[in-house]
Amino acid sequence: MKKNLLFFFLFLATIGSAQETLTPELLWKFNRISGGVVSPDGKQLLYAQRSYDISKNSGNTDLFVIDLKSGKSKQVTATPFSEMEAQWASDGTIWYMSTENEGLQIWSMASDGSTKKQHSHFKEVELEGFKIAPDLKSVLCIEAIKMRKTANDKYPDLPLANVRIEDDLMYRHWDHYDDYMRRHLFLHVLNSVTDGSIDSKGIDLLSGEPFDGILGPHGGSEQFCYSTDSKKVIYTSKKKQGKEFAQSTNSELYEYDIASAKTRNLTEGNQGYDNYPAFSSQGTLAWLAMSHDGFESDKNELKVMTSDGKTKSLTREMDLSVGSFSWHPDGQHIFFIAPTKGTEQIYVINAKDGTWKQVTSGQFDYVSVSAFEETIYAGRQSMVEPTEIFSVTLKKPKVTQLTTVNSDLLKKIQMPKVEERWVETTDGKKMLVWMVYPPHFDPSKKYPALLYCNGGPQSPVSQFFSYRWNLALMASKGYIVVAPNRRGLPGFGQEWNDAISKDWGGQAMKDYLSAIDNASQEPYVDETRLGAVGASYGGYSVYMLAGIHENRFKTFIAHCGLFNLESWYGTTEELFFANWDHGGPYWLDVNKENHKKFSPHNYVQNWNTPILVIHGGLDYRVPESEGMQAFQAAQLKGLRSKYLYFPTEGHWVQSPQNSVLWQREFFEWLATDLHP
Repeated sequence: MKKNLLFFFLFLATIGSAQETLTPELLWKFNRISGGVVSPDGKQLLYAQRSYDISKNSGNTDLFVIDLKSGKSKQVTATPFSEMEAQWASDGTIWYMSTENEGLQIWSMASDGSTKKQHSHFKEVELEGFKIAPDLKSVLCIEAIKMRKTANDKYPDLPLANVRIEDDLMYRHWDHYDDYMRRHLFLHVLNSVTDGSIDSKGIDLLSGEPFDGILGPHGGSEQFCYSTDSKKVIYTSKKKQGKEFAQSTNSELYEYDIASAKTRNLTEGNQGYDNYPAFSSQGTLAWLAMSHDGFESDKNELKVMTSDGKTKSLTREMDLSVGSFSWHPDGQHIFFIAPTKGTEQIYVINAKDGTWKQVTSGQFDYVSVSAFEETIYAGRQSMVEPTEIFSVTLKKPKVTQLTTVNSDLLKKIQMPKVEERWVETTDGKKMLVWMVYPPHFDPSKKYPALLYCNGGPQSPVSQFFSYRWNLALMASKGYIVVAPNRRGLPGFGQEWNDAISKDWGGQAMKDYLSAIDNASQEPYVDETRLGAVGASYGGYSVYMLAGIHENRFKTFIAHCGLFNLESWYGTTEELFFANWDHGGPYWLDVNKENHKKFSPHNYVQNWNTPILVIHGGLDYRVPESEGMQAFQAAQLKGLRSKYLYFPTEGHWVQSPQNSVLWQREFFEWLATDLHP
């Protein structure tokens, strides 16, 4: 009997040890879920699923529908053409965009995937997004129209000349140069309910205006909406140009009356962002708003405007910042997502009386929310689980997983363990630090550790599942990952969030060192094998730490980091960010000390540690010259250093093969110095 039991336990141990650990290649095998919107009748849920093929260096998106009564999921598209912008129409059909025929066009189908129909036949329209009206009589489209002359237009006899002529700022943005186009909103009539074809000639809501009807470059159809009665359109726009555009975040909500063709500003007087408008079933408008012009990471308040034009903030007295929201069909309750203590949770608030409560909890990030009756449907992820869709009942809280698109793959992988730790900072505060331990962690052994420096700088270190900066993947390579929610991160009150501005190299650096020093006291952390890694502000942090770390770290990796604050100010594009977080131009006397004290290039004389520098050629937020300067300094200092350069990537590495290569170089570099 004892022999049989011993054999049984050995068999179980063999099964456990046979599990794979996470690799860059496995990371790209995960299916990526987005959306999760309940149908108008509450019986079905629509979501998108994207999968990738590394060998083809591309991905494809298909649509799925869950029958909420049976819980069964059905794939309703299976084409080599990604379906985009999928949305429910008021009659329960699904509308979407696809390149299946005649380029990018608008299509619809029944919720089971049948009766597929192409509605648009645009020939000279550069379609980039759309929404279907509640009354099904029109669609509102994002279309690119040429608004500026090129050098070749000016000199038609020189058609092969390759040149740009600029006389103002914002000639490039994030990852692309200005294409001389503006994204306007066009209203196109559906010819009839039976025929359903879309009239190719539309009404330009911003006719003659040199502005976008969305907030570029990342904004889309989430930034405009129809009124409940389909008679009006609300859209987001920052109606500024050049230097004024570059230094301001003051976007407004504009109301376009379809019958009169008149436009009015609904949010005049609010100086920050106004964005993401959405109407309730009762005709109440809600949106997100920030108060300060130039502060892109200001507190995001949830505001409402009733039919009589009165406006109020529902969350002004709540010490949290709203990330996204969704109306309940009852027209009274709003569900929203906000960061809190290193997670992203769902809240519900009554739009009439302002009463609210937190709905979800746990070591998760909720990334989407849609509601019907007493149930909400939400995308949820964690550091060790990619997004799946869950239902959450409201009266008697119960969480049920609805999708399992990655379950088979996860069963084969031994994932790391994530724990929260609270560390005392140098100024006596308590800071949440996520500790991510390798699979099969053995506390009797010694492990190398990585300090993860987050970007933003005002971006939460929450329970995110990244496909590049994946902390579970780092731990799976044999490292203990130390991920602090240092000063400047949302989810711990606005004071903690705002503390980073004009103090980039100050308390936040002390917080980083407090976190790694605390972890180094553990007997299972080898304090002689420590590394620090990060991107954007995290890359800046690595450069800064390289000059002040006093031999704590044995190696560094900085991706798209800011190295020289003066040269960065002269080449970045959204100047409002630099002005707010650093006080403004470096040549003003009031700012000179800040730029000198907190610019990493002023500490290069102290650099004595190997460093890998990574940068993208299309990164115009932190231009490539920042990475080049850092690499050149390291080379001239005689340090072991490498420059990993992606000419066709921007601030992020997005293509599958580039991403896998990125990971391979990343871990090869770490292994050379830290020997996991």
